[in-house]
Amino acid sequence: MSYLPAFIAPSSFRDPAAALAKAQEIYDSSLSHLRSAMRRFVAGETLPGHVRACYPFVRIQTDTVARQGLQDARLSYGFVAGPGRFETTLTRPDLFAEYYLEQFTLLIQNHGVELEVGTSSQPIPVHFSFADQDHLEGSLSPQRRQLMRDVFDLPDLSAMDDGIANGTYVPRPGDAQPLALFTAQRVDYSLQRLRHYTGTAAEYFQNFLLFTNYQFYIDEFVRLGHQAMADPNSEYVAFVEPGNVLTRRIGAAALAQDALGKLPARLPQMPAYHLMRSDRSGISMVNIGVGPANAKTMTDHVAVLRPHAWIMLGHCAGLRNSQQLGDYVLAHGYVREDHVLDEDLPLWVPIPALAEIQVALEAAVSDVTQLHGPELKRVMRTGTVASTDNRNWELLPDNGPQRRFSQSRAVAMDMESATIAANGFRFRVPYGTLLCVSDKPLHGEIKLPGMADHFYRERVDQHLRVGMRALELLRERGVHQLHSRKLRSFAEVAFK
Repeated sequence: MSYLPAFIAPSSFRDPAAALAKAQEIYDSSLSHLRSAMRRFVAGETLPGHVRACYPFVRIQTDTVARQGLQDARLSYGFVAGPGRFETTLTRPDLFAEYYLEQFTLLIQNHGVELEVGTSSQPIPVHFSFADQDHLEGSLSPQRRQLMRDVFDLPDLSAMDDGIANGTYVPRPGDAQPLALFTAQRVDYSLQRLRHYTGTAAEYFQNFLLFTNYQFYIDEFVRLGHQAMADPNSEYVAFVEPGNVLTRRIGAAALAQDALGKLPARLPQMPAYHLMRSDRSGISMVNIGVGPANAKTMTDHVAVLRPHAWIMLGHCAGLRNSQQLGDYVLAHGYVREDHVLDEDLPLWVPIPALAEIQVALEAAVSDVTQLHGPELKRVMRTGTVASTDNRNWELLPDNGPQRRFSQSRAVAMDMESATIAANGFRFRVPYGTLLCVSDKPLHGEIKLPGMADHFYRERVDQHLRVGMRALELLRERGVHQLHSRKLRSFAEVAFK
């Protein structure tokens, strides 16, 4: 016997705001039920049955492939691929309010149909019902914690794989087709992981992201963040550091939740920092550390936030003798020897350069360096970047990697860029890469302590400002053009 919250009947809507409000009502009711039951369970009560509460869903039914919203015909999302029944589960309507409103609005405009919102059959795992500050389960005895499995629904891995995003999902006969890349459980799982890995809540992530593999960049980003907070005219309204430590811009009104942050005793594995704008179009920066596994882990989870763009800013080995330390490499292609995505995205899938990102990055280098034309080409090379999972590839016998990189026409080597670009392609998140040459191992210029210190002092500040400028240019030019058709298949989900 299941112990359920009060039933909320499904409803049909032509008003996207009303549909969102119904989803919020169902979600709030479900969470209230789970949290109340969990408090009673922690207090030692015997509950009247298996505790269950489910996510809200949104569904549309259409009998035609025709689209009515001609004013939005340029968009690569907001419509279903053909006639049929389409649905998805929803979570955190508070966090995703603007995102859901946009998707709901486009579906109604493009298909002239009603949205149906109701309670799904997909349970909310009790772990995903806790507020950030709740740690109720920590007071349970081992025996009581084991009993949780019988009383509550736990995360179900079969409900949160990436088959939809990977293009391998096939609905069972009679099932609706998906509306979104991620189910609600998959989104909740990633929200939890983001908090764990980055030390900051998902609410603070902005829609434009920089990834780096060196702490030097983070140090400079923190300096610039606090500098912006000291400027009453800054376009940024707050700066957030790990532990949800929030600094508001001078003169901005403090909010009640500002005091909740606390500096962690040690930094998380991949710390994140957020330079926030009031419309969430600021810049988040994450130090993913070294290696493709970290790059995949972070982008796997950030992708559920549906950002407008992410860019890799890091160091690389220059493979051409004509390159100098400190030169930039703008990636227009990738050799994928990182291996972490081979099961999700076959190697025969090309990872194209995105024109909007490439133009913004080149313009940003020009803006920051004040170099143009041939002078700009002297410090920035466009070419193929090879990413490997073997940090000591130079030591392999028979020069195998060198031969392959030469055949690919690669101009630079790193360990993360291809992973970040490939996961951007996989999850339909616009991506780009701008690297800085920090050594030239094929030409005897390896990193030495003194040389490295000089290089970092000279280049980190400029490289970071280039990345931030590129994101500002993308924001100024409008985000709708970023979500390119190149990232979407011919049988695509409707949600961005």
